[in-house]
Amino acid sequence: MARKLATEDIVERSELLDFVRPRHQWVLVTLRADGRPQTSPVTGGVSPAGKLVISTYPERDKVVNLGRDPRVSVCVLSDHFGGAWVQVDGQAVITYAPEAVDDMVDYYRAVSGEHPHWDEFREAMVRQGKCLITIDVERWGPIATGGFPPSLASIDALSELLTSDEEDDEGSD
Repeated sequence: MARKLATEDIVERSELLDFVRPRHQWVLVTLRADGRPQTSPVTGGVSPAGKLVISTYPERDKVVNLGRDPRVSVCVLSDHFGGAWVQVDGQAVITYAPEAVDDMVDYYRAVSGEHPHWDEFREAMVRQGKCLITIDVERWGPIATGGFPPSLASIDALSELLTSDEEDDEGSD
């Protein structure tokens, strides 16, 4: 039986953003006061300026952590677990409503498309006291998929072939 091989595609920034744009299930990693990581499943998008954006509330741990240390990592996942993914690292800036409302409109468009009532949306963002995390992408890993390490594939195939030959020899008496 053929195994699924792991992949690692090194990409340029434009290819990274093309990969991230349709994928909105992310895991955000910030640093707690003691230096240990804090992870948050979030919905994210790509702004028109090519920055990663996440809408949230100021009281959330991720916002408190970023106020102390703006370094951030994001794992961008595919719609199904086991699909392609990428880790993106950068620096985050937090903006608060009402100043962030126009950028929140861009965030909403990136994630969900057009809203039926933009004025109501803007009012709700201010009323709810929302904030926007904007991440300036500094580096990223390869776009990867899990699977069997390619470096071992030929060794494993040879081993299976030899095992298969041995089983055939045993049955030929």
